[in-house]
Amino acid sequence: QVQLVESGGGLVQAGGSLRLSCVASGRTFSSYAMGWFRQAPAKERELVAVVSWNSGSTYYADSVKGRFTISRDNAKNTVYLQMNSLKVEDTAVYYCAAGPDLAVEAEEFDYWGQGTQVTVSS
Repeated sequence: QVQLVESGGGLVQAGGSLRLSCVASGRTFSSYAMGWFRQAPAKERELVAVVSWNSGSTYYADSVKGRFTISRDNAKNTVYLQMNSLKVEDTAVYYCAAGPDLAVEAEEFDYWGQGTQVTVSS
Protein backbone atom coordinates (compact mmCIF):
# COMPACT_ATOMS: atom_id res chain seq x y z
CA GLN A 1 0.00 0.00 0.00
CA VAL A 2 0.88 3.65 -0.37
CA GLN A 3 0.26 6.24 2.30
CA LEU A 4 -0.06 9.89 1.28
CA VAL A 5 0.09 12.87 3.62
CA GLU A 6 -0.65 16.40 2.43
CA SER A 7 0.50 19.60 4.05
CA GLY A 8 0.72 23.30 3.27
CA GLY A 9 -2.93 24.28 3.27
CA GLY A 10 -4.22 27.30 5.11
CA LEU A 11 -5.86 30.69 4.84
CA VAL A 12 -4.62 33.16 2.27
CA GLN A 13 -5.90 36.36 0.70
CA ALA A 14 -6.91 36.48 -2.94
CA GLY A 15 -3.86 37.04 -5.10
CA GLY A 16 -1.59 35.24 -2.68
CA SER A 17 0.28 31.96 -2.97
CA LEU A 18 0.50 28.60 -1.25
CA ARG A 19 2.55 25.50 -1.90
CA LEU A 20 1.03 22.14 -1.09
CA SER A 21 3.22 19.11 -0.46
CA CYS A 22 2.37 15.43 -0.47
CA VAL A 23 4.78 12.87 0.96
CA ALA A 24 4.36 9.23 -0.04
CA SER A 25 5.49 6.13 1.79
CA GLY A 26 4.98 2.38 1.70
CA ARG A 27 5.71 1.53 -1.93
CA THR A 28 7.65 2.70 -4.94
CA PHE A 29 6.62 6.31 -5.40
CA SER A 30 8.20 6.70 -8.82
CA SER A 31 5.93 4.00 -10.29
CA TYR A 32 2.81 6.17 -9.97
CA ALA A 33 1.29 9.08 -11.71
CA MET A 34 0.38 11.70 -9.12
CA GLY A 35 -2.63 13.95 -9.14
CA TRP A 36 -4.12 16.79 -7.18
CA PHE A 37 -7.89 16.99 -6.81
CA ARG A 38 -10.09 19.41 -4.94
CA GLN A 39 -13.60 19.37 -3.56
CA ALA A 40 -15.65 22.32 -2.40
CA PRO A 41 -18.81 21.95 -0.28
CA ALA A 42 -21.76 20.58 -2.27
CA LYS A 43 -19.58 20.10 -5.35
CA GLU A 44 -18.07 17.07 -7.03
CA ARG A 45 -14.41 16.27 -6.66
CA GLU A 46 -12.54 17.72 -9.62
CA LEU A 47 -9.15 17.18 -11.15
CA VAL A 48 -6.70 20.03 -10.67
CA ALA A 49 -3.45 18.68 -12.11
CA VAL A 50 -1.65 15.43 -12.91
CA VAL A 51 2.02 14.64 -13.43
CA SER A 52 3.28 11.40 -14.96
CA TRP A 53 5.65 9.05 -13.17
CA ASN A 54 8.71 10.47 -14.93
CA SER A 55 7.50 14.10 -15.02
CA GLY A 56 7.35 13.83 -18.80
CA SER A 57 3.72 14.89 -19.02
CA THR A 58 1.45 17.22 -17.08
CA TYR A 59 -2.18 18.22 -17.30
CA TYR A 60 -3.98 21.17 -15.75
CA ALA A 61 -7.61 22.06 -15.47
CA ASP A 62 -8.45 25.15 -17.49
CA SER A 63 -9.43 26.97 -14.31
CA VAL A 64 -5.90 26.77 -12.88
CA LYS A 65 -3.73 26.78 -16.00
CA GLY A 66 -1.09 29.48 -15.81
CA ARG A 67 -1.51 29.86 -12.05
CA PHE A 68 -0.75 26.41 -10.61
CA THR A 69 2.29 24.23 -11.19
CA ILE A 70 2.57 20.55 -10.32
CA SER A 71 5.98 18.98 -9.82
CA ARG A 72 7.53 15.95 -8.19
CA ASP A 73 10.80 14.90 -6.63
CA ASN A 74 10.99 11.13 -6.75
CA ALA A 75 14.15 11.06 -4.64
CA LYS A 76 12.16 12.68 -1.83
CA ASN A 77 8.90 10.78 -2.53
CA THR A 78 7.15 14.12 -2.72
CA VAL A 79 4.78 15.87 -5.10
CA TYR A 80 4.07 19.60 -4.95
CA LEU A 81 1.36 21.95 -6.08
CA GLN A 82 2.49 25.56 -6.30
CA MET A 83 -0.57 27.79 -6.32
CA ASN A 84 -0.17 31.42 -7.34
CA SER A 85 -2.68 34.22 -7.95
CA LEU A 86 -5.22 32.42 -5.80
CA LYS A 87 -8.90 33.20 -6.24
CA VAL A 88 -11.83 32.81 -3.88
CA GLU A 89 -13.17 30.05 -6.11
CA ASP A 90 -10.03 28.02 -5.40
CA THR A 91 -11.31 27.42 -1.87
CA ALA A 92 -11.64 23.67 -1.34
CA VAL A 93 -10.17 20.63 0.32
CA TYR A 94 -7.21 19.55 -1.78
CA TYR A 95 -6.36 15.86 -2.08
CA CYS A 96 -3.21 14.17 -3.26
CA ALA A 97 -3.73 10.90 -5.15
CA ALA A 98 -1.61 8.15 -6.72
CA GLY A 99 -2.68 6.07 -9.68
CA PRO A 100 -1.58 4.22 -12.79
CA ASP A 101 -0.14 5.95 -15.79
CA LEU A 102 -2.73 7.90 -17.78
CA ALA A 103 -5.19 8.04 -14.88
CA VAL A 104 -7.34 11.18 -15.03
CA GLU A 105 -10.64 10.31 -13.33
CA ALA A 106 -10.93 10.19 -9.55
CA GLU A 107 -12.23 6.62 -9.72
CA GLU A 108 -9.01 5.51 -11.41
CA PHE A 109 -6.70 6.59 -8.60
CA ASP A 110 -5.79 3.91 -6.09
CA TYR A 111 -4.52 5.87 -3.10
CA TRP A 112 -5.62 9.11 -1.50
CA GLY A 113 -4.41 11.42 1.20
CA GLN A 114 -6.66 12.85 3.90
CA GLY A 115 -6.80 16.25 2.29
CA THR A 116 -5.72 19.73 3.30
CA GLN A 117 -7.99 22.77 3.49
CA VAL A 118 -7.24 25.78 1.33
CA THR A 119 -9.31 28.87 2.04
CA VAL A 120 -8.94 32.01 -0.07
CA SER A 121 -10.49 35.17 1.31
CA SER A 122 -11.47 38.30 -0.57
